[in-house]
Amino acid sequence: MISRREFLQASLAATAIVGVSGFGNWSRLAAQQALTQDQLLQFDDFGNVTLIHITDIHAQLKPIWFREPEWNIGVGEATGKPPHVVGRAFLEMFNIAPGTPEAYALTHEDFVALGKTYGRMGGMDRVATVIKSIRAARPDALLLDGGDTWHGSMTSLATKGQDMVNVMNALTPDAMTSHWEWTFGTARVQEIVENLPFAFLGANIFDAEWDEPAFEPYKIFERAGTRIAVIGQAFPYMPIANPRWMFPEYSFGIREERMQAVVNEVREAGVDLVVVLSHNGFDVDQKMAARVQGIDVILTGHTHDAIPEPVIVGQTILIASGSNGKFVSRVDLDVRDGKMLGFRHKLIPIFSDVITPDADMAALIDAERAPFKDQLEEKIGTTESLLYRRGNFQGTWDDLICDAVRSERDAQIALSPGVRWGPSLLPGDDITREDIHNVTSMTYGQVYRTEMTGEMLHTVLEDVADNLFNTDPYYQQGGDMVRIGGMGFAIDVSKPIGSRISNLALTDTGEAIDAARSYTVAGWASVNEGTQGPQIWEVVEAHIRKLGTVRLDPNTSVSVTGL
Repeated sequence: MISRREFLQASLAATAIVGVSGFGNWSRLAAQQALTQDQLLQFDDFGNVTLIHITDIHAQLKPIWFREPEWNIGVGEATGKPPHVVGRAFLEMFNIAPGTPEAYALTHEDFVALGKTYGRMGGMDRVATVIKSIRAARPDALLLDGGDTWHGSMTSLATKGQDMVNVMNALTPDAMTSHWEWTFGTARVQEIVENLPFAFLGANIFDAEWDEPAFEPYKIFERAGTRIAVIGQAFPYMPIANPRWMFPEYSFGIREERMQAVVNEVREAGVDLVVVLSHNGFDVDQKMAARVQGIDVILTGHTHDAIPEPVIVGQTILIASGSNGKFVSRVDLDVRDGKMLGFRHKLIPIFSDVITPDADMAALIDAERAPFKDQLEEKIGTTESLLYRRGNFQGTWDDLICDAVRSERDAQIALSPGVRWGPSLLPGDDITREDIHNVTSMTYGQVYRTEMTGEMLHTVLEDVADNLFNTDPYYQQGGDMVRIGGMGFAIDVSKPIGSRISNLALTDTGEAIDAARSYTVAGWASVNEGTQGPQIWEVVEAHIRKLGTVRLDPNTSVSVTGL
Protein backbone atom coordinates (compact mmCIF):
# COMPACT_ATOMS: atom_id res chain seq x y z
CA MET A 1 0.00 0.00 0.00
CA ILE A 2 1.29 3.47 -0.83
CA SER A 3 1.51 6.03 1.94
CA ARG A 4 -0.62 9.16 2.05
CA ARG A 5 2.46 11.29 1.36
CA GLU A 6 3.40 9.21 -1.68
CA PHE A 7 -0.21 9.29 -2.86
CA LEU A 8 -0.45 13.07 -2.62
CA GLN A 9 2.96 13.65 -4.16
CA ALA A 10 2.11 11.39 -7.09
CA SER A 11 -1.15 13.24 -7.59
CA LEU A 12 0.27 16.73 -7.36
CA ALA A 13 3.23 15.92 -9.60
CA ALA A 14 0.83 15.45 -12.49
CA THR A 15 -0.87 18.81 -12.13
CA ALA A 16 -0.32 22.52 -11.76
CA ILE A 17 -3.31 22.78 -9.43
CA VAL A 18 -2.44 23.97 -5.94
CA GLY A 19 -4.79 22.86 -3.19
CA VAL A 20 -5.27 22.28 0.51
CA SER A 21 -7.82 20.32 2.54
CA GLY A 22 -9.01 21.51 5.92
CA PHE A 23 -10.57 18.41 7.46
CA GLY A 24 -7.69 17.92 9.89
CA ASN A 25 -7.56 21.52 11.08
CA TRP A 26 -10.22 21.07 13.73
CA SER A 27 -9.21 17.60 14.92
CA ARG A 28 -6.14 18.89 16.73
CA LEU A 29 -8.38 21.32 18.61
CA ALA A 30 -10.88 18.55 19.28
CA ALA A 31 -8.48 15.87 20.45
CA GLN A 32 -9.83 16.25 24.00
CA GLN A 33 -13.40 15.93 22.68
CA ALA A 34 -13.94 19.69 23.00
CA LEU A 35 -15.82 19.95 19.72
CA THR A 36 -17.58 23.18 18.89
CA GLN A 37 -19.71 24.21 15.96
CA ASP A 38 -17.33 27.06 15.16
CA GLN A 39 -14.43 24.61 14.84
CA LEU A 40 -16.39 22.32 12.54
CA LEU A 41 -17.44 25.19 10.28
CA GLN A 42 -14.20 27.19 10.33
CA PHE A 43 -13.00 27.85 6.78
CA ASP A 44 -10.65 30.46 5.37
CA ASP A 45 -12.43 31.81 2.30
CA PHE A 46 -10.49 31.27 -0.90
CA GLY A 47 -10.83 32.16 -4.56
CA ASN A 48 -14.02 33.24 -6.27
CA VAL A 49 -16.18 30.08 -6.57
CA THR A 50 -17.70 27.89 -3.83
CA LEU A 51 -19.30 24.50 -4.34
CA ILE A 52 -21.31 22.72 -1.64
CA HIS A 53 -21.78 18.98 -2.19
CA ILE A 54 -24.13 16.50 -0.54
CA THR A 55 -24.91 13.03 -1.86
CA ASP A 56 -26.45 9.64 -1.03
CA ILE A 57 -28.62 10.95 1.80
CA HIS A 58 -31.01 8.00 1.35
CA ALA A 59 -33.91 9.85 2.96
CA GLN A 60 -32.28 10.02 6.40
CA LEU A 61 -33.87 13.08 7.95
CA LYS A 62 -32.82 12.47 11.57
CA PRO A 63 -29.39 11.90 13.16
CA ILE A 64 -28.15 8.32 12.87
CA TRP A 65 -25.34 5.94 13.68
CA PHE A 66 -23.45 4.95 10.54
CA ARG A 67 -20.43 2.67 10.70
CA GLU A 68 -18.00 3.03 7.81
CA PRO A 69 -16.82 -0.19 6.09
CA GLU A 70 -14.15 -2.57 7.27
CA TRP A 71 -14.09 -4.07 3.75
CA ASN A 72 -13.56 -1.81 0.75
CA ILE A 73 -11.35 -3.81 -1.58
CA GLY A 74 -9.74 -2.17 -4.59
CA VAL A 75 -8.57 -4.25 -7.53
CA GLY A 76 -6.24 -3.50 -10.42
CA GLU A 77 -4.95 0.06 -10.40
CA ALA A 78 -7.24 0.91 -7.45
CA THR A 79 -5.51 -1.48 -5.05
CA GLY A 80 -4.44 0.24 -1.85
CA LYS A 81 -5.60 3.68 -2.97
CA PRO A 82 -8.47 5.82 -1.65
CA PRO A 83 -11.27 4.99 -1.23
CA HIS A 84 -10.07 1.37 -0.96
CA VAL A 85 -8.32 1.92 2.34
CA VAL A 86 -10.11 1.29 5.65
CA GLY A 87 -9.60 1.19 9.37
CA ARG A 88 -6.11 1.62 10.80
CA ALA A 89 -4.55 1.86 7.32
CA PHE A 90 -6.91 4.76 6.53
CA LEU A 91 -5.93 6.54 9.74
CA GLU A 92 -2.25 6.14 8.92
CA MET A 93 -2.65 7.29 5.30
CA PHE A 94 -4.38 10.50 6.32
CA ASN A 95 -2.40 11.04 9.53
CA ILE A 96 -5.45 10.71 11.79
CA ALA A 97 -4.97 9.75 15.43
CA PRO A 98 -7.02 6.82 16.75
CA GLY A 99 -9.85 7.79 19.08
CA THR A 100 -10.36 11.24 17.58
CA PRO A 101 -13.60 12.57 16.10
CA GLU A 102 -12.06 12.09 12.64
CA ALA A 103 -11.34 8.43 13.36
CA TYR A 104 -14.93 7.90 14.47
CA ALA A 105 -16.45 9.74 11.52
CA LEU A 106 -14.29 8.14 8.82
CA THR A 107 -13.58 4.54 9.89
CA HIS A 108 -15.06 1.53 11.67
CA GLU A 109 -12.27 1.51 14.26
CA ASP A 110 -13.62 1.36 17.87
CA PHE A 111 -16.99 2.40 16.47
CA VAL A 112 -19.13 1.48 19.47
CA ALA A 113 -16.90 3.14 22.06
CA LEU A 114 -16.35 6.24 19.96
CA GLY A 115 -20.04 6.42 19.10
CA LYS A 116 -20.86 6.66 22.79
CA THR A 117 -18.28 9.45 23.05
CA TYR A 118 -19.12 11.54 20.00
CA GLY A 119 -22.77 10.72 19.40
CA ARG A 120 -24.89 10.35 16.31
CA MET A 121 -24.16 12.06 13.01
CA GLY A 122 -26.25 13.67 10.33
CA GLY A 123 -29.75 15.09 10.49
CA MET A 124 -30.98 17.35 7.72
CA ASP A 125 -31.70 20.15 10.20
CA ARG A 126 -27.98 20.13 11.07
CA VAL A 127 -27.06 19.94 7.39
CA ALA A 128 -29.26 23.01 6.86
CA THR A 129 -27.30 24.87 9.54
CA VAL A 130 -24.02 24.09 7.80
CA ILE A 131 -25.30 25.09 4.37
CA LYS A 132 -26.73 28.36 5.67
CA SER A 133 -23.40 29.13 7.34
CA ILE A 134 -21.50 28.57 4.10
CA ARG A 135 -23.97 30.67 2.15
CA ALA A 136 -23.68 33.47 4.69
CA ALA A 137 -19.95 33.60 3.97
CA ARG A 138 -20.29 32.88 0.24
CA PRO A 139 -23.72 34.03 -1.04
CA ASP A 140 -22.91 32.88 -4.58
CA ALA A 141 -22.14 29.28 -3.53
CA LEU A 142 -23.65 26.47 -5.62
CA LEU A 143 -25.39 23.67 -3.68
CA LEU A 144 -25.29 20.42 -5.64
CA ASP A 145 -27.07 17.15 -4.73
CA GLY A 146 -25.52 13.94 -6.07
CA GLY A 147 -28.68 11.80 -5.92
CA ASP A 148 -29.94 8.80 -3.93
CA THR A 149 -31.88 11.42 -2.03
CA TRP A 150 -35.57 10.50 -2.18
CA HIS A 151 -35.21 6.81 -1.28
CA GLY A 152 -34.31 4.82 1.84
CA SER A 153 -36.81 5.29 4.70
CA MET A 154 -40.30 4.38 5.79
CA THR A 155 -41.61 7.90 5.26
CA SER A 156 -40.03 8.25 1.83
CA LEU A 157 -41.64 4.96 0.78
CA ALA A 158 -45.02 5.99 2.20
CA THR A 159 -44.96 9.40 0.52
CA LYS A 160 -43.28 8.25 -2.71
CA GLY A 161 -40.35 10.50 -1.94
CA GLN A 162 -42.39 13.61 -1.23
CA ASP A 163 -41.02 14.11 2.27
CA MET A 164 -37.49 14.33 0.89
CA VAL A 165 -38.58 16.51 -2.03
CA ASN A 166 -40.10 18.98 0.43
CA VAL A 167 -36.97 19.00 2.59
CA MET A 168 -34.63 19.46 -0.37
CA ASN A 169 -36.82 22.21 -1.82
CA ALA A 170 -36.40 24.03 1.50
CA LEU A 171 -32.61 23.65 1.21
CA THR A 172 -32.85 25.19 -2.29
CA PRO A 173 -30.11 23.30 -4.15
CA ASP A 174 -29.11 24.46 -7.60
CA ALA A 175 -29.07 21.03 -9.25
CA MET A 176 -29.29 17.29 -8.61
CA THR A 177 -28.75 14.00 -10.43
CA SER A 178 -30.29 10.60 -9.75
CA HIS A 179 -30.22 6.86 -9.08
CA TRP A 180 -32.66 5.22 -6.62
CA GLU A 181 -35.08 8.03 -7.40
CA TRP A 182 -36.00 6.00 -10.50
CA THR A 183 -37.30 3.09 -8.43
CA PHE A 184 -40.42 5.13 -7.79
CA GLY A 185 -41.14 4.64 -11.49
CA THR A 186 -41.14 6.88 -14.54
CA ALA A 187 -44.48 8.55 -13.87
CA ARG A 188 -43.56 9.53 -10.32
CA VAL A 189 -40.12 10.84 -11.30
CA GLN A 190 -41.64 12.92 -14.10
CA GLU A 191 -44.29 14.27 -11.73
CA ILE A 192 -41.67 15.41 -9.23
CA VAL A 193 -39.24 16.79 -11.80
CA GLU A 194 -41.92 18.90 -13.46
CA ASN A 195 -42.36 20.77 -10.17
CA LEU A 196 -38.76 21.00 -8.96
CA PRO A 197 -37.53 24.57 -8.47
CA PHE A 198 -34.01 23.52 -9.47
CA ALA A 199 -32.33 21.54 -12.25
CA PHE A 200 -32.65 17.73 -12.55
CA LEU A 201 -29.63 16.82 -14.67
CA GLY A 202 -28.68 13.68 -16.57
CA ALA A 203 -26.50 13.97 -19.66
CA ASN A 204 -26.45 10.16 -19.91
CA ILE A 205 -30.23 9.61 -19.71
CA PHE A 206 -31.64 8.90 -23.17
CA ASP A 207 -35.05 8.13 -24.59
CA ALA A 208 -34.94 4.36 -25.11
CA GLU A 209 -37.03 4.41 -28.29
CA TRP A 210 -35.44 7.34 -30.10
CA ASP A 211 -31.95 7.17 -28.55
CA GLU A 212 -32.00 10.89 -27.90
CA PRO A 213 -31.17 12.88 -24.75
CA ALA A 214 -34.21 12.87 -22.48
CA PHE A 215 -33.26 15.27 -19.69
CA GLU A 216 -31.38 18.50 -19.31
CA PRO A 217 -27.69 17.51 -19.58
CA TYR A 218 -26.22 20.57 -17.90
CA LYS A 219 -26.94 24.01 -16.58
CA ILE A 220 -24.70 27.06 -16.78
CA PHE A 221 -24.61 29.33 -13.72
CA GLU A 222 -23.03 32.76 -13.51
CA ARG A 223 -21.72 33.44 -10.02
CA ALA A 224 -19.40 36.27 -8.98
CA GLY A 225 -18.59 37.00 -12.62
CA THR A 226 -17.64 33.35 -13.30
CA ARG A 227 -19.54 31.07 -15.68
CA ILE A 228 -19.88 27.56 -14.25
CA ALA A 229 -21.24 24.56 -16.15
CA VAL A 230 -22.69 21.76 -14.00
CA ILE A 231 -23.12 18.52 -15.97
CA GLY A 232 -25.30 15.77 -14.48
CA GLN A 233 -24.35 12.10 -14.69
CA ALA A 234 -27.02 9.70 -13.41
CA PHE A 235 -26.20 6.18 -12.24
CA PRO A 236 -25.20 4.44 -15.49
CA TYR A 237 -26.34 0.89 -14.70
CA MET A 238 -29.98 1.52 -13.79
CA PRO A 239 -31.47 -1.28 -15.96
CA ILE A 240 -28.98 -3.82 -14.53
CA ALA A 241 -28.88 -2.94 -10.83
CA ASN A 242 -32.56 -1.95 -10.54
CA PRO A 243 -35.77 -3.12 -12.24
CA ARG A 244 -35.80 -2.07 -15.90
CA TRP A 245 -39.59 -2.41 -16.00
CA MET A 246 -39.95 0.57 -13.66
CA PHE A 247 -38.45 3.00 -16.18
CA PRO A 248 -38.62 1.29 -19.62
CA GLU A 249 -38.78 4.62 -21.43
CA TYR A 250 -35.14 5.44 -20.65
CA SER A 251 -31.64 4.08 -21.18
CA PHE A 252 -28.56 5.12 -19.22
CA GLY A 253 -24.91 4.04 -19.48
CA ILE A 254 -21.56 5.74 -18.82
CA ARG A 255 -21.59 7.25 -22.32
CA GLU A 256 -18.01 8.50 -22.18
CA GLU A 257 -18.15 9.95 -25.69
CA ARG A 258 -21.34 11.79 -24.79
CA MET A 259 -19.64 13.26 -21.70
CA GLN A 260 -16.71 14.47 -23.81
CA ALA A 261 -19.11 16.03 -26.32
CA VAL A 262 -21.02 17.84 -23.57
CA VAL A 263 -17.79 19.09 -21.98
CA ASN A 264 -16.68 20.36 -25.38
CA GLU A 265 -20.04 22.04 -25.89
CA VAL A 266 -19.93 24.00 -22.64
CA ARG A 267 -16.27 24.90 -23.16
CA GLU A 268 -17.14 26.27 -26.58
CA ALA A 269 -19.92 28.26 -24.92
CA GLY A 270 -17.24 30.04 -22.95
CA VAL A 271 -17.64 28.66 -19.43
CA ASP A 272 -14.82 29.19 -16.95
CA LEU A 273 -15.34 26.04 -14.87
CA VAL A 274 -16.72 22.57 -15.67
CA VAL A 275 -18.20 20.56 -12.80
CA VAL A 276 -19.59 17.04 -13.21
CA LEU A 277 -22.25 16.13 -10.64
CA SER A 278 -21.91 12.37 -10.81
CA HIS A 279 -23.51 9.20 -9.50
CA ASN A 280 -21.10 6.90 -11.33
CA GLY A 281 -19.23 5.63 -8.28
CA PHE A 282 -15.68 6.62 -7.35
CA ASP A 283 -13.65 4.19 -9.48
CA VAL A 284 -15.76 4.89 -12.57
CA ASP A 285 -15.33 8.63 -12.05
CA GLN A 286 -11.60 8.23 -11.59
CA LYS A 287 -11.31 6.41 -14.91
CA MET A 288 -13.58 8.92 -16.65
CA ALA A 289 -11.50 11.81 -15.30
CA ALA A 290 -8.42 10.31 -16.93
CA ARG A 291 -10.13 9.85 -20.30
CA VAL A 292 -12.45 12.86 -20.71
CA GLN A 293 -10.60 16.12 -21.19
CA GLY A 294 -11.74 19.46 -19.81
CA ILE A 295 -13.42 18.53 -16.50
CA ASP A 296 -12.26 20.62 -13.56
CA VAL A 297 -14.22 19.02 -10.71
CA ILE A 298 -16.11 15.75 -10.31
CA LEU A 299 -18.44 15.64 -7.33
CA THR A 300 -18.69 11.87 -7.03
CA GLY A 301 -21.39 9.73 -5.45
CA HIS A 302 -22.98 6.27 -5.34
CA THR A 303 -20.21 4.36 -3.57
CA HIS A 304 -20.69 6.30 -0.29
CA ASP A 305 -16.99 7.06 0.07
CA ALA A 306 -15.90 9.78 2.49
CA ILE A 307 -12.38 10.93 1.65
CA PRO A 308 -10.92 13.86 3.62
CA GLU A 309 -8.83 15.15 0.71
CA PRO A 310 -9.62 15.41 -3.00
CA VAL A 311 -8.08 12.86 -5.34
CA ILE A 312 -6.41 14.58 -8.28
CA VAL A 313 -6.38 13.01 -11.73
CA GLY A 314 -4.51 15.16 -14.23
CA GLN A 315 -6.25 18.54 -14.07
CA THR A 316 -9.42 17.18 -12.40
CA ILE A 317 -10.17 17.00 -8.68
CA LEU A 318 -12.55 14.33 -7.36
CA ILE A 319 -14.58 15.15 -4.24
CA ALA A 320 -16.19 12.29 -2.27
CA SER A 321 -18.69 13.43 0.38
CA GLY A 322 -19.85 10.25 2.13
CA SER A 323 -23.49 9.34 2.65
CA ASN A 324 -26.56 9.46 4.89
CA GLY A 325 -26.07 13.14 5.72
CA LYS A 326 -22.85 12.46 7.67
CA PHE A 327 -20.82 15.04 5.75
CA VAL A 328 -21.08 18.20 3.70
CA SER A 329 -18.22 19.12 1.37
CA ARG A 330 -17.22 22.72 0.82
CA VAL A 331 -14.85 23.45 -2.07
CA ASP A 332 -13.53 26.96 -2.74
CA LEU A 333 -11.88 27.42 -6.13
CA ASP A 334 -9.64 30.05 -7.67
CA VAL A 335 -10.90 30.34 -11.25
CA ARG A 336 -9.27 32.85 -13.57
CA ASP A 337 -9.26 33.23 -17.35
CA GLY A 338 -11.15 29.98 -17.84
CA LYS A 339 -8.78 27.92 -15.68
CA MET A 340 -8.98 26.41 -12.20
CA LEU A 341 -5.73 27.45 -10.57
CA GLY A 342 -6.24 26.24 -7.02
CA PHE A 343 -8.67 24.98 -4.42
CA ARG A 344 -9.37 24.81 -0.71
CA HIS A 345 -11.51 21.92 0.49
CA LYS A 346 -13.13 20.73 3.69
CA LEU A 347 -15.14 17.61 4.39
CA ILE A 348 -17.37 18.85 7.19
CA PRO A 349 -18.55 16.13 9.59
CA ILE A 350 -22.12 16.58 10.83
CA PHE A 351 -21.81 15.78 14.53
CA SER A 352 -25.43 16.11 15.57
CA ASP A 353 -24.69 16.84 19.23
CA VAL A 354 -22.41 19.73 18.25
CA ILE A 355 -24.18 21.47 15.38
CA THR A 356 -27.30 23.42 16.34
CA PRO A 357 -30.37 22.30 14.37
CA ASP A 358 -31.83 24.85 12.03
CA ALA A 359 -35.21 25.66 13.58
CA ASP A 360 -37.15 26.00 10.32
CA MET A 361 -35.80 22.75 8.90
CA ALA A 362 -36.36 20.91 12.20
CA ALA A 363 -40.00 22.01 12.19
CA LEU A 364 -40.45 20.92 8.58
CA ILE A 365 -38.92 17.50 9.26
CA ASP A 366 -41.16 16.96 12.29
CA ALA A 367 -44.20 17.94 10.23
CA GLU A 368 -43.27 15.48 7.48
CA ARG A 369 -42.86 12.68 10.01
CA ALA A 370 -45.89 13.51 12.17
CA PRO A 371 -48.45 11.34 10.33
CA PHE A 372 -46.20 8.30 10.80
CA LYS A 373 -44.73 9.08 14.22
CA ASP A 374 -46.36 6.27 16.22
CA GLN A 375 -45.52 3.66 13.58
CA LEU A 376 -41.95 4.88 13.23
CA GLU A 377 -41.22 4.83 16.94
CA GLU A 378 -42.87 1.52 17.86
CA LYS A 379 -40.34 -0.74 19.55
CA ILE A 380 -40.07 -4.15 17.87
CA GLY A 381 -37.14 -5.54 19.85
CA THR A 382 -33.70 -4.81 21.29
CA THR A 383 -30.24 -5.58 20.00
CA GLU A 384 -27.29 -6.74 22.06
CA SER A 385 -25.14 -6.75 18.92
CA LEU A 386 -23.82 -3.91 16.79
CA LEU A 387 -26.01 -3.85 13.68
CA TYR A 388 -24.32 -2.48 10.57
CA ARG A 389 -24.40 -3.08 6.85
CA ARG A 390 -21.70 -1.21 4.94
CA GLY A 391 -18.82 -3.25 3.49
CA ASN A 392 -17.94 -5.55 0.59
CA PHE A 393 -19.08 -8.63 2.52
CA GLN A 394 -21.45 -9.73 5.27
CA GLY A 395 -22.69 -7.17 7.81
CA THR A 396 -24.74 -7.93 10.91
CA TRP A 397 -27.88 -6.19 9.65
CA ASP A 398 -27.84 -8.47 6.62
CA ASP A 399 -27.10 -11.50 8.80
CA LEU A 400 -30.24 -10.65 10.76
CA ILE A 401 -32.24 -10.12 7.56
CA CYS A 402 -31.03 -13.46 6.17
CA ASP A 403 -31.93 -15.21 9.41
CA ALA A 404 -35.41 -13.69 9.21
CA VAL A 405 -35.86 -14.71 5.57
CA ARG A 406 -34.76 -18.30 6.22
CA SER A 407 -36.93 -18.63 9.32
CA GLU A 408 -40.09 -16.92 8.09
CA ARG A 409 -39.96 -18.39 4.58
CA ASP A 410 -38.69 -21.86 5.57
CA ALA A 411 -35.68 -21.80 3.27
CA GLN A 412 -32.30 -23.51 3.37
CA ILE A 413 -30.52 -20.50 1.90
CA ALA A 414 -31.28 -16.78 2.00
CA LEU A 415 -30.05 -14.07 -0.37
CA SER A 416 -29.97 -10.38 0.56
CA PRO A 417 -28.84 -7.67 -1.88
CA GLY A 418 -25.48 -5.98 -1.30
CA VAL A 419 -26.93 -2.49 -1.11
CA ARG A 420 -24.86 0.16 0.66
CA TRP A 421 -27.65 2.15 2.29
CA GLY A 422 -28.82 1.57 5.85
CA PRO A 423 -27.75 3.14 9.18
CA SER A 424 -26.35 1.24 12.15
CA LEU A 425 -27.55 0.47 15.69
CA LEU A 426 -25.37 0.23 18.78
CA PRO A 427 -25.55 -2.63 21.29
CA GLY A 428 -28.34 -1.90 23.74
CA ASP A 429 -30.42 0.11 21.27
CA ASP A 430 -34.09 -0.51 20.78
CA ILE A 431 -35.00 -1.73 17.29
CA THR A 432 -37.93 0.34 16.05
CA ARG A 433 -40.05 -0.11 12.97
CA GLU A 434 -38.21 2.87 11.48
CA ASP A 435 -34.87 1.12 12.00
CA ILE A 436 -36.11 -1.94 10.10
CA HIS A 437 -37.37 0.21 7.24
CA ASN A 438 -34.09 2.11 7.11
CA VAL A 439 -32.40 -1.08 5.88
CA THR A 440 -35.26 -2.55 3.85
CA SER A 441 -37.56 0.13 2.39
CA MET A 442 -37.86 -0.06 -1.36
CA THR A 443 -40.57 -0.32 -4.00
CA TYR A 444 -39.74 -3.94 -4.87
CA GLY A 445 -39.21 -5.52 -1.46
CA GLN A 446 -41.20 -8.74 -1.94
CA VAL A 447 -39.61 -11.84 -0.37
CA TYR A 448 -39.69 -14.65 -2.94
CA ARG A 449 -39.21 -18.37 -2.34
CA THR A 450 -37.87 -20.60 -5.09
CA GLU A 451 -35.61 -23.52 -5.98
CA MET A 452 -32.05 -23.03 -7.23
CA THR A 453 -29.47 -25.59 -8.21
CA GLY A 454 -25.98 -25.47 -6.77
CA GLU A 455 -24.76 -24.50 -10.22
CA MET A 456 -27.15 -21.55 -10.32
CA LEU A 457 -26.04 -20.38 -6.88
CA HIS A 458 -22.41 -20.50 -8.02
CA THR A 459 -23.29 -18.53 -11.17
CA VAL A 460 -25.11 -15.87 -9.15
CA LEU A 461 -22.12 -15.40 -6.85
CA GLU A 462 -19.67 -15.23 -9.75
CA ASP A 463 -21.79 -12.65 -11.54
CA VAL A 464 -22.13 -10.39 -8.50
CA ALA A 465 -18.41 -10.76 -7.69
CA ASP A 466 -17.51 -9.55 -11.18
CA ASN A 467 -19.71 -6.49 -10.69
CA LEU A 468 -17.54 -5.67 -7.70
CA PHE A 469 -14.05 -6.95 -8.52
CA ASN A 470 -13.66 -6.54 -12.29
CA THR A 471 -10.38 -4.67 -12.76
CA ASP A 472 -12.00 -2.37 -15.32
CA PRO A 473 -14.14 0.13 -13.35
CA TYR A 474 -16.51 0.52 -16.28
CA TYR A 475 -17.66 -3.07 -15.65
CA GLN A 476 -18.28 -2.58 -11.93
CA GLN A 477 -22.03 -2.45 -12.19
CA GLY A 478 -23.43 -3.15 -8.75
CA GLY A 479 -23.14 -2.50 -5.04
CA ASP A 480 -21.39 -4.76 -2.55
CA MET A 481 -21.33 -8.57 -2.55
CA VAL A 482 -24.69 -10.33 -2.22
CA ARG A 483 -25.27 -11.42 1.37
CA ILE A 484 -25.89 -15.11 2.08
CA GLY A 485 -27.62 -16.91 4.92
CA GLY A 486 -27.35 -20.66 5.41
CA MET A 487 -24.43 -21.03 3.02
CA GLY A 488 -20.74 -20.17 3.04
CA PHE A 489 -18.19 -19.81 0.27
CA ALA A 490 -14.63 -18.80 -0.50
CA ILE A 491 -13.72 -15.97 -2.84
CA ASP A 492 -10.39 -15.07 -4.43
CA VAL A 493 -10.83 -11.47 -5.56
CA SER A 494 -7.69 -11.62 -7.72
CA LYS A 495 -9.11 -14.26 -10.07
CA PRO A 496 -11.10 -13.58 -13.28
CA ILE A 497 -14.83 -14.15 -13.61
CA GLY A 498 -15.84 -17.77 -13.37
CA SER A 499 -13.02 -18.77 -11.04
CA ARG A 500 -13.40 -16.46 -8.03
CA ILE A 501 -15.95 -18.50 -6.08
CA SER A 502 -15.34 -21.94 -4.53
CA ASN A 503 -16.11 -24.17 -1.54
CA LEU A 504 -19.84 -23.54 -1.39
CA ALA A 505 -21.31 -25.33 1.63
CA LEU A 506 -24.41 -25.31 3.83
CA THR A 507 -23.51 -23.67 7.13
CA ASP A 508 -26.02 -25.72 9.14
CA THR A 509 -24.40 -29.05 8.28
CA GLY A 510 -21.11 -28.28 6.57
CA GLU A 511 -22.31 -30.28 3.56
CA ALA A 512 -20.79 -29.15 0.24
CA ILE A 513 -23.20 -27.65 -2.26
CA ASP A 514 -23.91 -30.08 -5.09
CA ALA A 515 -24.03 -28.35 -8.49
CA ALA A 516 -26.79 -30.69 -9.72
CA ARG A 517 -28.95 -30.59 -6.60
CA SER A 518 -31.79 -28.12 -5.99
CA TYR A 519 -32.01 -26.05 -2.81
CA THR A 520 -34.81 -23.99 -1.31
CA VAL A 521 -33.77 -20.35 -1.60
CA ALA A 522 -35.56 -17.22 -0.40
CA GLY A 523 -34.53 -13.66 -1.05
CA TRP A 524 -35.76 -10.15 -1.74
CA ALA A 525 -35.29 -7.19 -4.08
CA SER A 526 -35.70 -9.23 -7.25
CA VAL A 527 -35.56 -7.08 -10.37
CA ASN A 528 -38.14 -9.34 -12.05
CA GLU A 529 -41.60 -7.88 -12.57
CA GLY A 530 -44.44 -9.63 -10.78
CA THR A 531 -42.38 -11.12 -7.94
CA GLN A 532 -44.71 -12.53 -5.28
CA GLY A 533 -44.25 -12.69 -1.51
CA PRO A 534 -44.56 -10.69 1.71
CA GLN A 535 -42.63 -7.44 2.06
CA ILE A 536 -39.16 -7.76 3.56
CA TRP A 537 -39.87 -5.32 6.41
CA GLU A 538 -42.85 -7.44 7.45
CA VAL A 539 -40.71 -10.57 7.44
CA VAL A 540 -37.92 -8.94 9.49
CA GLU A 541 -40.35 -7.42 11.96
CA ALA A 542 -42.06 -10.77 12.56
CA HIS A 543 -38.69 -12.44 13.17
CA ILE A 544 -37.47 -9.78 15.61
CA ARG A 545 -40.73 -9.87 17.55
CA LYS A 546 -40.24 -13.60 18.08
CA LEU A 547 -36.64 -13.11 19.21
CA GLY A 548 -37.31 -10.13 21.45
CA THR A 549 -33.58 -9.55 21.86
CA VAL A 550 -31.20 -9.87 18.91
CA ARG A 551 -27.84 -11.54 19.46
CA LEU A 552 -25.61 -12.33 16.49
CA ASP A 553 -22.47 -14.43 16.58
CA PRO A 554 -19.51 -13.40 14.40
CA ASN A 555 -20.08 -14.58 10.83
CA THR A 556 -17.14 -16.49 9.37
CA SER A 557 -19.01 -18.07 6.47
CA VAL A 558 -17.14 -16.10 3.78
CA SER A 559 -13.41 -16.66 3.28
CA VAL A 560 -11.64 -13.90 1.31
CA THR A 561 -8.24 -14.27 -0.37
CA GLY A 562 -6.33 -12.61 -3.21
CA LEU A 563 -6.00 -9.26 -1.48
